[in-house]
Amino acid sequence: MKLQHCPLLVILLLVLITSVMSESSFPKPRHSRLFKSALQQQALNDQQWDLWTPLPNQGWKPCIDSTSTSVPDSSGYIQVFLDGGLNQQRMGICDAVAVAKILNATLVIPYLEVNPVWKDTSSFEDIFDVDHFISVLKDDISIVRELPNEYTWSTREYYASAIRSTRVKSAPLHASANWYLENVSPVLESYGIAAVSPFSHRLAFENMPMEIQRLRCKVNFKALIFVPHVRNLGDVLVNRLQYPGDESMWYLKQVVGTKGGDGAGKFVALHLRFDKDMAAHSACDFGGGKAEKKALARYRKAIWHGRVLNSRFTDEELRNQGRCPLTPEEIGLMLTAMGFDNTTRVYLASHKVYGGEARFSALRKLFPQIEDKKSLASSVERAQIKGKASLSAAVDYYVSMHSDIFVSASPGNMHNAMVGHRAYLNLKTIRPNMALLGQLFMNKSLGWPGFQEAVVEGQRNRLGEIRVRKAKQSIYRYPVPDCVCQQA
Repeated sequence: MKLQHCPLLVILLLVLITSVMSESSFPKPRHSRLFKSALQQQALNDQQWDLWTPLPNQGWKPCIDSTSTSVPDSSGYIQVFLDGGLNQQRMGICDAVAVAKILNATLVIPYLEVNPVWKDTSSFEDIFDVDHFISVLKDDISIVRELPNEYTWSTREYYASAIRSTRVKSAPLHASANWYLENVSPVLESYGIAAVSPFSHRLAFENMPMEIQRLRCKVNFKALIFVPHVRNLGDVLVNRLQYPGDESMWYLKQVVGTKGGDGAGKFVALHLRFDKDMAAHSACDFGGGKAEKKALARYRKAIWHGRVLNSRFTDEELRNQGRCPLTPEEIGLMLTAMGFDNTTRVYLASHKVYGGEARFSALRKLFPQIEDKKSLASSVERAQIKGKASLSAAVDYYVSMHSDIFVSASPGNMHNAMVGHRAYLNLKTIRPNMALLGQLFMNKSLGWPGFQEAVVEGQRNRLGEIRVRKAKQSIYRYPVPDCVCQQA
């Protein structure tokens, strides 16, 4: 194959070369004045006393148990093909169960598409405990692992090769229950099977029967648990974070059943989403100079043909609107201002940071006790998730759910899933005030006292307090009131 016949390949090679060059020349901390003050603050903080205090009871309790005790005769088989990363697929699975209930159909274990970025071929069975999934939902819908022999022809490859009468590909975003009854039920009646693809975000959050909303919650918070080896590795990481350097305490907890709170150290889980995709798509300036700007512009052109909504705004406008993801340095400054110090143990739940160690070093200087899967577990312990982005993300999800505090540096599916799941369990979660922080970081005359005061005030009531879902908002990010009941 000749290069002159592969313009896309040439572009991608140029992007890779310029990206590597630009990532090797990142500047020193962008907010050097604040950074120097933050380093001096580490030993002076006395704010931590209430940071680790669990959230008080907010008057709600989980409420997801269904009232049905049997499943009526099935109208046929429903298949869905789910794209995106782990957390987008997780939401799609919840919607698939709901659609099966609406149609009174038998759900085939959802097919997970291979993500073009992470290239993980893990199936539903590789990530989630199928037996548990089927058992928890046995009184709600019928579920099968595989299609019976008469329908084995209904595969992804079959639908990719031609137009098929059993494929429903016209489902609009956030379709109503009636849309499925009017458009998918006839297919089930005619052929006994229907495949809905694409399916991501294809079920509305509004005007749904309470039974369907509760079922979505039941899937998300009870039916979907990870396979044993993911949970086991997650437990190893959590215990090493809670009992650093003391394997005997970890062993005692496992064998004797000592509760995690008895002498367990506390830790923060930080989802630092600052990969190349996020940096480029945001169209923000991260202080890497002309080389970085050109590299990210080329990347945008190669991946999205330059069509990025944020490109129409200036960097100042984007930061005022809170549209710029926080860099490792900026999230470190925010956490320090809130009262965390260099003794805080931090678990890093994220993919590779754009800019590598050069960009990451500021956060590490502020929080030297930062850990991740590689630092906490051996290559042998991590063998089953090696090269598997979805399984790696599943471990991060598990550890994050067991952290004392979760922090997300930017919006996204992981952010949404964590905010919702932890709100359901009333766990402390820090949601950065992105618009405020963007404005503070642009104010180069602002000293540390003013910055700290503004951060503390701006983060008030953003530590996991219940936020009731508004019209059209996701039930997976805002589970109140659909997934809970008020306590007497």
